[in-house]
Formats: sequence, structure tokens, C-alpha cells
Amino acid sequence: MTSLRPASPRAAALVLAALSSLAACAPRAATSTAPTAAATPAVDARDTALARALQAKLDSLRTVARFPGASLALALPDGRTLALATGLADTARGIPLRTTDRLLQGSVGKTYVAAVAMQLVHEGALDLDAPVTRYLGSLPWFARLPNASAITVRQLMNHTSGLVRYEFDPRATAVLREQPMKAWTPEERLAYLLDATPPFAAGAGWDYSDTNYIVLGMIIERLAGRPYYDELRRRILDPLRLAHTIPSDRPDLPGVANGYAGPKNELGGYDASLDANGRLRMNPQFEWTGGGIASTTADLARWGKLLYEGRAFDASLLPRMLDGVPSKLGRDVRYGLGVMTRPTALGPAWGHSGFFPGYATELLYFPDLRIAAAIQVNATAPYPRGLVPFLVEAARVASAAR
Repeated sequence: MTSLRPASPRAAALVLAALSSLAACAPRAATSTAPTAAATPAVDARDTALARALQAKLDSLRTVARFPGASLALALPDGRTLALATGLADTARGIPLRTTDRLLQGSVGKTYVAAVAMQLVHEGALDLDAPVTRYLGSLPWFARLPNASAITVRQLMNHTSGLVRYEFDPRATAVLREQPMKAWTPEERLAYLLDATPPFAAGAGWDYSDTNYIVLGMIIERLAGRPYYDELRRRILDPLRLAHTIPSDRPDLPGVANGYAGPKNELGGYDASLDANGRLRMNPQFEWTGGGIASTTADLARWGKLLYEGRAFDASLLPRMLDGVPSKLGRDVRYGLGVMTRPTALGPAWGHSGFFPGYATELLYFPDLRIAAAIQVNATAPYPRGLVPFLVEAARVASAAR
């Protein structure tokens, strides 16, 4: 899931101002190197000053934005990863957030789905401009999807299909509240759209929707002949040694920090995401290929660098992934194939935003700097503003220190 709340320029400005005004008096925080693959060198003493500077900024962001905790990680040009944390993983028990804690990524999980799809494109099994009917047209309910006969795979991936979001349909949210541990089938998710009138013809508009990636997940499974998460592990997680990245496909997820969604959480009705036994109060399997991943922030930053440097699929396809259409996700933000692209003061940035009740995530890769930066916050009420400008500033500081 991704929150479509537009970034507040005033909030972003306040955050950036606070970074300079509060850093000097921010409490000193511990630095840590997140566990990484054996092939990734650890941060050494050369980075002590950088870690201290970023820790002060992260602490200041938490002070200004007033969220319980956050984890920040940067994958640096030489392949090393710097990971920091601030605040609390559990406010009731006073447990500090650690760099080794996992958090749910929300819609950043679409980046992994897109990477698997691009591998299938390279293998000739998937055609971006083929109609979806080629892959799913034999299913008895398929013709009842809005724009069913006209949608292409590319339109699923860049959200121009006209398939609206199933997860905020009042009937779906009612089921989530009544049956929070329900395991959903793809067909049950799509049932809320059948026979509905689309908001626009396929390719004639733009509307962010998890539904697009649910359909894409079904295509991947039909082509692969096995569950999506099996393909993800075989094609992405294992080869790239993302050992601290796991499917969020069940309520019992090891190492996940508590998240805070607020008492008015419309998708579950809870504030704290974990119960007394450390179990999620809502089955995150609900997301599936609309998100569906939990990780350490260090693993997430590493993933961003691997993905956007062309190491997750054939690099010749990267320009096709980055070729975006205008979106409604902020000024000058375009949406490609599972990627948001935007201009920044550091040049172009590629990445994705993510929302799951209690967890907010931003991932950015700066190709001119060869730095990936990720931040995860364990609160979404109020939604933490200013995360994108914070990552831009963090990348600037990291680049200047090299």
C-alpha cells in the first residue's frame, strides 16, 4: 500500500530547518552497521563522523515530527552500508528501535514484483505491451474486470489501467475489521471491482492502485508455475543475498518492530500493530503483490542500489522501467514500471514510497551519486511528513563526506 497524501511543502521546510537548528543539541545516538551479505564490506572508523552527523539529523527529525522511532540506511558508492536508528520500537515497554529490527515496507514491495516481471520480460515470457487477456483471459471472471480486454501489462505496472484500489472499498475494509486474520485469494481481492465502471479507458488516465499489482502477481504465477514468493526468493532474495528481507505473508513475522497506526486506523481499527505476543493484529498477507515485504532498512537500501544499478535484472531494460508517465504523487513525480522518478537538488532520484498501517517507508536512489537511501518510520498517525527531503539531505551529507 502507498499513501497518496501529497507532501506538505511547509512540513518539509520545517523538517529541513530543524536539521540545522537542532542537530547541535540532539542527544548522541548509537551507530550500528546492519547485517549485510558477506560480500558487502562493513562500515569502518572512517565513517564515524558521517554516522554522527546523520544520527544527529535522524534524532532531530524524530523530535520535530514526533514519531516513536525511525531507521535510516544508506548504501554508499563503494558498496558499504551505513545503518542508524532512533527512538523506540515499543513505546509501552520502552524498547529502543534497533538497526536489526524489521519494518513493513508497504508499497515499496512493488519494486520487487516489478523486478521479477522484468526478468520474465528479458526471458521472453512476458511482453510489456501484450494485452493482459493473453495471460489471464481464460479465467471465468476476467471479462468482468473494468477495461479487461484493453489493459496491457505495461498499463498495470504504471497504473494507467483504470483498475481502482480494492483495499479501500468499504466492503473490503469491513471484512478486514471483522476478519483481521483472513487469508485472501487474488480473486477475493479483485471481486470488489467486477462489473464496475472504470474511471477512464485503459491508457487514458492515471490512478495509483494496488489492484494493478495483484493482477501482475497472478500473471507472474501463471508464467512461473509456482507461488510468487517462491519466485521472489529464487530470483531476487537469495541471489542478491537479501537475508534480512522476508515476505510479509502471515501475522507472525520474526524481528518486526511495533508500528503505530492511530486509533482511527480505517484498515484495522487498532493503534499498536503488534499484540502482547508480538503478532501483527492484521494479517499482512492482505497486501500480497501490492506490497508484501518486511525488512531491515539496511537491506532495503542495499536493494535500492542493486535494483537501480541494473543488478536485479538485465541492465538493458532499466531505461524501460524508468520511462514514466505523469502521476499524482507530488510535483514533477512520474511513475514508471514500479518506480517513482523525480528531480531533486542532487539530480534525478528513483525509488518508491510505502504505507502499511503503522509503518511509513521511503526509498530513493541517486544515480549521479551512486547512493541509495532508505528510511522507515513506525507510525502513520499523523503520517510522517518530510521523509523525501530528509533522504535528499542525508544523501548530500554522505556524498560530501566521501
